[in-house]
Amino acid sequence: MLLITSTDTEAGKTVLTAALAAYGQKYRQPEKWGILKPIQCGSGDREFYSQLFDRSIDEINPIYLEQPLAPPIAASQAGVDIDLGIAWQALQQLRQQHDFVLVEALGGLGSPVTAELVVADLAREWRLPAVLVVPVKLGAIGCAVANVALARHYNVQLRGIVLNCPQPLSATEIANLAPADLIQSLTSTPVLGCIPYLPDLEDLNLLAAAAANLELEILLPQLTASYC
Repeated sequence: MLLITSTDTEAGKTVLTAALAAYGQKYRQPEKWGILKPIQCGSGDREFYSQLFDRSIDEINPIYLEQPLAPPIAASQAGVDIDLGIAWQALQQLRQQHDFVLVEALGGLGSPVTAELVVADLAREWRLPAVLVVPVKLGAIGCAVANVALARHYNVQLRGIVLNCPQPLSATEIANLAPADLIQSLTSTPVLGCIPYLPDLEDLNLLAAAAANLELEILLPQLTASYC
């Protein structure tokens, strides 16, 4: 299992999740891996994954709220309670069916899941190893430092950091905005690679190639071990 979380919304969780899934699909049978979006508010990720990988929306997303807001707010407006037991059961079912499961978080580690819990709580209580997606932009270094500190505070097992380019950037721009060596030095956490700007997120070959350039033996060892 792997929890894909980030420093914030729109940081690149979906890009990394899709890239890892595309890599799994290219080099493994599709039934060997699964995707879980425990809670989704508004349309977006579950529809994207369902169409791209031919998976059932119900399998991907057990808890859905219509308003594109933070889950406790969306749930309050809908007059419902968030039952995380449903999401936990969905995760256990996927674990029984697949060799590995990608779990895309909502927002960052500090994003609220309920009125009492944030994503970091979920990672700790469900014992999910995590990867932190950091978008390459001004402020990336500080965001990485703060979120790694948050992960340690909550005892989240953080396997590493993946940088993501939300727009086309040169190697020099990437080095200036999100220098891997400096981020690793300040966080004592490995940077496992950088996903370049991908103009077409529906291109499975492009996605798989982006994942192949990451340090997958650290990021998803249960995937790479199967090829040995």
